[in-house]
Amino acid sequence: MEASWRQVAGGRGRARGRATAAPSSGNGVHLRGAGGGREKGSVCAAGPGLSLGGAATPAAAAELMSQKKFEEIKKANQAAAKKIVEEHFSSSSEEEGDEDFEGKRGKIVANTFITYTTQTDGDVQELERTKQYVNEAFQAGAMTCLICIGSVKRNHAVWSCSGCFCIFHMPCIQKWAKDSQFLVSSLTDDDFGKRDYPWPCPKCRFEYKRSDTPSRYYCYCGKVEDPPLDPWLVPHSCGQVCERDFKPSCGHKCLLLCHPGPCPPCPKMVTTTCYCKKAKPVPRRCSAKEWSCQLPCGRKLLCGQHKCENPCHAGSCPPCPRVSRQKCVCGKRVAERSCASPLWHCDLVCGKTLPCGNHTCEQVCHVGACGDCPRSGKRSCPCQKSKFSLPCTEDVPTCGDSCDKVLECGIHRCSQRCHRGPCETCRQEVEKHCRCGKHTKRMPCHKPYLCETKCVKMRDCQKHQCRRKCCPGNCPPCDQNCGRTLGCRNHKCPSVCHRGSCYPCPETVDVKCHCGNTKVTVPCGRERTTRPPKCKEQCSRPPTCHHTSQEKHRCHFGSCPPCHQPCQKVLEKCGHLCPAPCHDQALIKQTGRHQPTGPWEQPSEPAFIQTALPCPPCQVPIPVECLGKHEVSPIPCHAVGPYSCKRVCGRTLNCQNHTCMKECHKVTETDSCTGKKKAGPECLRCEEGCSKSRPSGCPHPCVLPCHPGECPPCAQMLRIKCHCKITSLYVECRKITTADVSEKNLLSCKNQCPKELPCGHRCKEMCHPGECPFNCNQKVKLRCPCKRIKKEVQCNKVRENQISIECDTTCKEMKQKASELKEAEAKAALEEEKRRQQAELEAFENRLKGRRKKNRKRDEVAVELTLWQKYKYYLFPLCAILVVVFAWYIAQAMD
Repeated sequence: MEASWRQVAGGRGRARGRATAAPSSGNGVHLRGAGGGREKGSVCAAGPGLSLGGAATPAAAAELMSQKKFEEIKKANQAAAKKIVEEHFSSSSEEEGDEDFEGKRGKIVANTFITYTTQTDGDVQELERTKQYVNEAFQAGAMTCLICIGSVKRNHAVWSCSGCFCIFHMPCIQKWAKDSQFLVSSLTDDDFGKRDYPWPCPKCRFEYKRSDTPSRYYCYCGKVEDPPLDPWLVPHSCGQVCERDFKPSCGHKCLLLCHPGPCPPCPKMVTTTCYCKKAKPVPRRCSAKEWSCQLPCGRKLLCGQHKCENPCHAGSCPPCPRVSRQKCVCGKRVAERSCASPLWHCDLVCGKTLPCGNHTCEQVCHVGACGDCPRSGKRSCPCQKSKFSLPCTEDVPTCGDSCDKVLECGIHRCSQRCHRGPCETCRQEVEKHCRCGKHTKRMPCHKPYLCETKCVKMRDCQKHQCRRKCCPGNCPPCDQNCGRTLGCRNHKCPSVCHRGSCYPCPETVDVKCHCGNTKVTVPCGRERTTRPPKCKEQCSRPPTCHHTSQEKHRCHFGSCPPCHQPCQKVLEKCGHLCPAPCHDQALIKQTGRHQPTGPWEQPSEPAFIQTALPCPPCQVPIPVECLGKHEVSPIPCHAVGPYSCKRVCGRTLNCQNHTCMKECHKVTETDSCTGKKKAGPECLRCEEGCSKSRPSGCPHPCVLPCHPGECPPCAQMLRIKCHCKITSLYVECRKITTADVSEKNLLSCKNQCPKELPCGHRCKEMCHPGECPFNCNQKVKLRCPCKRIKKEVQCNKVRENQISIECDTTCKEMKQKASELKEAEAKAALEEEKRRQQAELEAFENRLKGRRKKNRKRDEVAVELTLWQKYKYYLFPLCAILVVVFAWYIAQAMD
């Protein structure tokens, strides 16, 4: 666990023993309990030189880390303070916008229910409850969980009671159900955890079974599990049709969308008659289908003599209201009684003579015969061991045997002789155990034995001991008052001491606005966190500034918002009216306070004080010309005077090439005509070199300083390559830059051009500029297409295709002979291929015929070979030699 000073501002902690936690300071230090106690298991930071475990660290590193953490926390606190100030002193226009929005929302809900309200024709109490639940569901912070006294938000998982429709947080109701079942089941040790005890709703005490404990988050109608958050639907609603059965059940289902609270009365139209069935059926709303025709009922009453005179009504007729004289059951007395109860009993004994003729009936006024005499027939003696048949006038005697009846102790029997009346108490001495079973003692059986040992078991509250003498183990419930502070922190629990959570506080509190005209009722305990209601009345407080009346705004708590009216005070220096907003009560942060030495020291909260500020400087615009006379700009009244427009001066210097680059400044005019453009003595002096452009081809800068007019010609020597780039020449720069086209030969080295022409021959001209002329006259050899005839011609004529050599008749004859020789060779090769294929075919056929018998002589066929087949291997090389010789001869002839 981190040290407490490392917990950045915004976290909270509760000290052990319910000590009051001090508000978090600016650097995150929490003072727990009295004197800044520690939580269980927490580590307290003693200073910048101590680590979490208490080991010493280098002083420099500790100081650096502490200072860094202090700066971070300081920035966070400053931002938080600024946000609080902005929210607290914001204008009331936003509140008015919220009120307008709430008013529109209320009109929308009212228009939704107005048709339903005007056409129910019956009790609209349930409809109003539904409307109230829908309003609370849409209003932020209106729904409250009565268990944790916290707001029920849109994104919380909730559970709704089916009896009172109150909404609770899902974790809260689950813990409530568990604690309630445990509390009930722990009253006695015998059935602890064995029986299925119910648990009640925290508000209406409607009982649920253990199986009904909620474990899933459903919408109001129970169709969708974990309904998604939709800003266009009622919170925690699935948006589908409710379809829940109406209560009381009428056979129809609710047609509203999934909604909180009870379903409204059934709006279906049904045809029904009145209670007495005398009137004709009429169409009515199902929720108000029972109606009275107001005619006399006319049904016979229970007395059987009179009819019901009440108007048409529901249910059974009331008892007959008339009075008549009626005899009792035995007929001895007559009294005036209600006609609805004709049978009644008097308090006289019957007194009729029984059939025995000796005794009378001792029963009080009764119906029917009195019965036989109870003393007739066989009767038993007092101990029930002997029976006697005696007249009813004689008593049954005792039999003389022992009584032997079980005494009141339930263990011993009566030792007296048969007797009348009850048996005496048991006087035998026995060894008895006390009620708690810890001690024994010999004493009379009829006396109970209670020891003086006090029970030390805990009662059902698990807080107080039983302390009852000789307790048998079934300790009674605790009878002390609980007295614990409820969740509201205002009242104490009035119930007897119990285990588990206390019931929510049933009280309600009115949260009022400042003037008290508007109030809202909230559960007790929510008044601290509930935002006061927005009052529509105007604030009636007097203005606190110099204005005679303040701006209109609604009733509010705290000080009035800052006045935004114009100040309109007359300024002393210029006489203008102050246009700034009223600044009589400006909020200023107090400065010069003590700074903490480290993050372990608790700094004080930043303080803001209200004070009157002086009027700001006059901002009325006055036209003023700048020092350099570039522009005329409006200047605030309080800052009127010579000013610089921050532009570049831009006046032409004496060199006539540059302008003054100083910022706008005061200039002494020298010439009335051109003074606005010519530089003055306050402008810069040009100290740059000449930057004018040089003639084409001159790489040298001008040697003079910045000057007006043209630069002198350049007299420096240039080392330049000739046109052929072989020889270097030295020429004056001005000759190069001023030379025309005819004088460009001064760069020629007077040698033959080394460049090659496109034909491959060297250029015959002297060193020259530009491209070489294409007029090559060198002799080249030209041949005919068959390469036999050869002739010398000029190169340029060959390139221009002006001369061509054609083949003569000799060339044509040689070409023809060569083609004939090729055809003969191709034909011979084709014939040889056919013979080879025929031989292979015959050999394949012979293999298919199989072997002949050994004694049969094979037929041998002699195949005669041709001259070509015999000498073809010799003719091929010979023909090749002849072709080569022929070609060589033709080549020599052409040369």
